[in-house]
Amino acid sequence: MMKIRQDQCTASCSELMKLFIESLSSLTSTDKEYFLKWTQILIDALSTDDLTSILQSYDKKSSEILSLKRKHDKSDPLRNKQTELEEISKKLQSATFGLEHIFREMGQIYEAHKSLQKQPEKVQTDWSKYPELAAQLMISGHPMELMDGDADHVPLSWISSLLDEVIRKLGDRRVFVLSVLGVQSSGKSTMLNAMLGLQFAVSAGRCTKGAFMQLVKVSEEMKKDFQFDYILVVDTEGLRALGLEGTSTLHHDNELATFVVCLGNMTLINIFGENPAEMQDVLQIVVQAFMRIKKVKLSPSCVFVHQNVSDVAAAEKNMDGKRRLQEQLDQMAQLAAEEEGCDAECFSDVIAFDVQKDVKYFAQLWEGNPPMAPPNPGYSESVEDLKNFILSKASQSAGVTLSQFKGKIQDLWNALMNKHFVFSFKNTLEISVYRKLEVQYQNWTWILRNNMLTIENKHYTRIEKLSDLFEEISKTYEGIQKDMMTYFDEDKDKEMLVQWRGQFETKIKEFHEELVRGVKRKLDEVLQQKKARKKLEDQKTEFENKLLEKSKELAQQLKDKIKDEEELEKQFNSVWRHWVSELTADIKPTEDINLEDENDPQMFLENKRDQYSNIFRSFCRGSSSAVVLGELICEKLKVSTVEAVCNKTAIDLAGEMRCSFPAFSGNRLNLEKHVLKSLAEKENFDDFITYIQHPREHVESFIKEEVKKYIFTEHKDKTLNIQKKNVEDIKELVIRALFTATEKVKVQRGDTDMWLKEFSSLIKDKMTFDTICSQNFSDISDFELLKKEVEKGLVSIVTETSSFSLEKMKEFRLQPDQILIDQLCRCCWVQCPFCGAVCTNTLENHDGDHSVPFHRSQAVNGWHYIGTVDFVVEFCTTQVASSESFYSPHYQNKLFPYKLYRTAGPDFANWRITPDGSNLPYWKWFVCQFQKQLEDHHDLKFQGRGEIPSEWKTYSKEDAIKSLDEMYNL
Repeated sequence: MMKIRQDQCTASCSELMKLFIESLSSLTSTDKEYFLKWTQILIDALSTDDLTSILQSYDKKSSEILSLKRKHDKSDPLRNKQTELEEISKKLQSATFGLEHIFREMGQIYEAHKSLQKQPEKVQTDWSKYPELAAQLMISGHPMELMDGDADHVPLSWISSLLDEVIRKLGDRRVFVLSVLGVQSSGKSTMLNAMLGLQFAVSAGRCTKGAFMQLVKVSEEMKKDFQFDYILVVDTEGLRALGLEGTSTLHHDNELATFVVCLGNMTLINIFGENPAEMQDVLQIVVQAFMRIKKVKLSPSCVFVHQNVSDVAAAEKNMDGKRRLQEQLDQMAQLAAEEEGCDAECFSDVIAFDVQKDVKYFAQLWEGNPPMAPPNPGYSESVEDLKNFILSKASQSAGVTLSQFKGKIQDLWNALMNKHFVFSFKNTLEISVYRKLEVQYQNWTWILRNNMLTIENKHYTRIEKLSDLFEEISKTYEGIQKDMMTYFDEDKDKEMLVQWRGQFETKIKEFHEELVRGVKRKLDEVLQQKKARKKLEDQKTEFENKLLEKSKELAQQLKDKIKDEEELEKQFNSVWRHWVSELTADIKPTEDINLEDENDPQMFLENKRDQYSNIFRSFCRGSSSAVVLGELICEKLKVSTVEAVCNKTAIDLAGEMRCSFPAFSGNRLNLEKHVLKSLAEKENFDDFITYIQHPREHVESFIKEEVKKYIFTEHKDKTLNIQKKNVEDIKELVIRALFTATEKVKVQRGDTDMWLKEFSSLIKDKMTFDTICSQNFSDISDFELLKKEVEKGLVSIVTETSSFSLEKMKEFRLQPDQILIDQLCRCCWVQCPFCGAVCTNTLENHDGDHSVPFHRSQAVNGWHYIGTVDFVVEFCTTQVASSESFYSPHYQNKLFPYKLYRTAGPDFANWRITPDGSNLPYWKWFVCQFQKQLEDHHDLKFQGRGEIPSEWKTYSKEDAIKSLDEMYNL
């Protein structure tokens, strides 16, 4: 192919093309119209004489063939005449020349230079400007060739560039695609020209060859009734069923019909005359095209136009005609279903179709015999009726954007190039819309999870009752439901999204319910623990109250007697052991019970020693009860502040990374891409094997490693800022609580108990605060002093908490890496039974088949040829298109054709492997890079049939990593 392109580039541009391009480039818009019209008229004049005699021969030979076919004659004379007709047809096409051939040449020149990236020489026309010239003509309403009628080829590069230019000039407008299909010379183009004022070629005895597209602008006054800006009409050369038989012709017709019908939002199927044999040929091809479309989940509508009917007004005849058409369609549907391997009893099983509404009868165009016959007014009435019907249906459709139309052309043509259209069709628009939905799903679930973590955090600090838990959670869920409704109802791709709406709504509901159950379970456990430990907690509180009481009494006794700090310490130590013995004297021995240190009474009291030593000293120094209580409050706040800051920082860091860190901010496929990039950059074979054999385990390790790098290395400053902000938030919370509690006590003339209860209630949503017995501080009257004392202690708490090591977070309940693992790893982990590639669906237990954008070489998973040590190096996508067979692990000694892999057992049945031959360079590089290690690991060899293709060795690590972006942008 590249050699042909090289030859095309080498050949000089013809004089005709130079003159044509120069004229197009220099003329104004109006002059261009005149130029093109006169060029076509003059070309027609040149070719008309030759065409006349060829057409007469063609018509004569066609009549002879039809006569033999009516007699059911299948003898040699019929075959000979068909061969002669084929030759005449070729002469007819060779003698036909029009503007489309010149534009086709433009496209060929462009594609040749584009494929080689060959820059134009000074003497040549600048080929890079061709798409812009063609786009200007298309926007002005000129038809442009979509499929090369002679080569049966869609020049994707040329068409893509042309549509890109149209998009650049108009914007990515929405268009309603109207396709037309029928037998050659059946009046399709004439009907379109009359109905929409188009300019498809119908003169000089020529038939439309290939497929053409033309933009029809929707007028400003009509736009309010439609969701699109243009109608894009696709007219075709027609199905060559008439007289021309054979496998190649049938294959061409099937391809053309499938291509055109798939492209359209609506397809007009044009039937000419009332010959049953001709109708059956057309219907068979059309129904098979619709059957294929159903299998690839596209859903256009169709209208049958029956032209040249003798009596349009005869209702009874029309009813009988519709009945016969319905019977034929049903029969064809059953035949097509059998051929395509699916179930369909009638045509309406294949596509939504109402024979009473979706069939239109047209009168003859002429009243009498041309050329002297006048036009038939009934034809114009039929055209107007059809136009109104089409517009009525079109008003219910949003159409597609020009960029989506461009993508659809590429998808369809690439699939048609494969023998198995249904299995090789990749609807990249649908894939793109689904991936966007997956990203949106991740956003919705994260909002729910983040909110749930915040609520969980809040209830952990004041775990008393769970009645208000569900009310708080439901508010966020209701918000998500509204967001989902808006997304599915108002997104530009809402017509495509509707197929997944029910599934995603169910998944969000299940996710929410599971989160609620999880939080309830955790909080129930905490509540049960709290109830079970109530006696112990009450005992601890009693210990603390008695210690406080005894510290205060001892201080009162020694306050005026001892001033020396060392002596005070000595006196405290002497009584401390006595207090501990006294307080624990009634506790029974617990030798057989393994109590945690924090619950052991002796240990608990020892841990409180320094705290009460300080209280004792404060009382000895003459400090007031307000000062001592302030110190005690600060001691309790110190522990709870660190805990609150660490847990909140963990949630915030997880949220920050999920939103801004590229690996965590998309869907499951995005995460896969970054995991594979990381593996390639490290080039560690053991890591690859862990990923291949235990993908979830490796991905979890990847998340932990990336979180660690983010927090402690790459974004340490950002992490510290988040931590400091949370410290400041706690500080402001405490200051507000101090102010509010103090003001309330002043206004209501309250006591210490009121102050402590008010202060505790104001901070309990964000942090824990252990009960302090107010009885020992009942003499406090200066609550302003208490407030100032706590504020003074708060300064050191804030300073200390702001500067603690980030490692401190590991000691607390919430960890950012685990939060992200819970969020990102709740997806599908099913592996391809051939190559081990992991399904990239973001939904866990999703509906439908498992799939991946690109599979791997089967050698990665250790597949080899039976009876040898030769690896199978082919990719799954290549194998399922081949005639090879394999042994299934589910059935001993039984071979299965790769094409029927779904029948090989449960592991294979739910996988959709597209036989498109697409291979990711990443895995080719991997096999070459780790050839020796793979051989050692699997005890197999890359030899014989399993020899590594030389092309694979040309890929570098950079090529491998770059190909991952191609995988994600598919």
